[in-house]
Amino acid sequence: MKSSAVLALSSLTALVPLSALPAHAALLVGNTEGNNIIEIDEQTGTVLGEFISPFDGFESPDTLAYGPDGDLYISSGTTLDNSAIYRFDGHSGQLIDKFATGGGLLRPYGLAFGPDELLYVSSFRSDEILRYSSTTGAFVDVFAAGNGTQDGLNGPNGLLFGPDGALYVTTQGSVADGAGGIDFLFDSQVLKYDVTSGVGQVFVPQPEPFPSSFGFVSFLGLAVGPEDGDLYVSDFANGLRRYDFGTGSEKAVYDTNYTETFPSSNFIGSLAFGPDDDLYTVGFDTVTAVDGVTNLGALLKFDPASGERTVVTSAVEALKRPIGLIFKSSKDSAAVPEPGILAGLAVALLGLGRRARREA
Repeated sequence: MKSSAVLALSSLTALVPLSALPAHAALLVGNTEGNNIIEIDEQTGTVLGEFISPFDGFESPDTLAYGPDGDLYISSGTTLDNSAIYRFDGHSGQLIDKFATGGGLLRPYGLAFGPDELLYVSSFRSDEILRYSSTTGAFVDVFAAGNGTQDGLNGPNGLLFGPDGALYVTTQGSVADGAGGIDFLFDSQVLKYDVTSGVGQVFVPQPEPFPSSFGFVSFLGLAVGPEDGDLYVSDFANGLRRYDFGTGSEKAVYDTNYTETFPSSNFIGSLAFGPDDDLYTVGFDTVTAVDGVTNLGALLKFDPASGERTVVTSAVEALKRPIGLIFKSSKDSAAVPEPGILAGLAVALLGLGRRARREA
């Protein structure tokens, strides 16, 4: 006859089946200079192969985002002719279609699916946020546009819908010059938009540059902390920053200068939280070369609570100026419990065993 501890553990595992537990997941990294998407093991930094290979029209991929349909959407292009959002099968990487174009889209960066069933896209070189149908990809309207003044939509980059339903946008402080180029005239900020009214305001003003930077700030990616619920922002110029969603106050900074050079020879792309709740980011070194090739990529990991930094891997030849970053859909991964969950089950079993001995 089974003991009460074994029966109880069986009940626990029945309530939390292995197939439902967080799984070991690979990272997908966008190469702006390789025009491809690389799959990499987040624990070892081992390159697992090309998830999406280069193809005609797919240029300088930037942001990667899964849609409500489970497909993978990627912003691509540098001109009016080739700027587009491509859609791929989220598990195989197979191209489905050129999902969204038009509306004056010029160098798309950030993208996010809104609660209004629209796809929001940052048009970096036209200082606009454009909206498209999330089902057909048809252009809908211009949600927001820059006006060439401080505290405006100056070089929009990352997009994120916060827990309050507002749209958060990073700006790089650049302004389109009318000829397809940009001038860096203003501060890099995080803006907050009311989706219903379209009214925006400064949520995070430009902070002091990181000591190891070249003296500038350039906000890129956005993410929500799974444990603390805070807003995390990547700064191209050597760091990650953490803000309170309620007040916009800075709570922590994370130095990404993994080359330990001053000024730093490396820069940072987007960021993402892993199944272990650690914070991951990609970067690239502009000095170290392999066979004459620079801008080789690196993968960094941070403990959000302690700020401890781990260089998972660096000088990776397959990563060529990486910016985009997302964890691959877990449906392709083995259903292996995370160590924390295994530990929790072990503690539960130990406690039940002790209780059984006490009740014996």
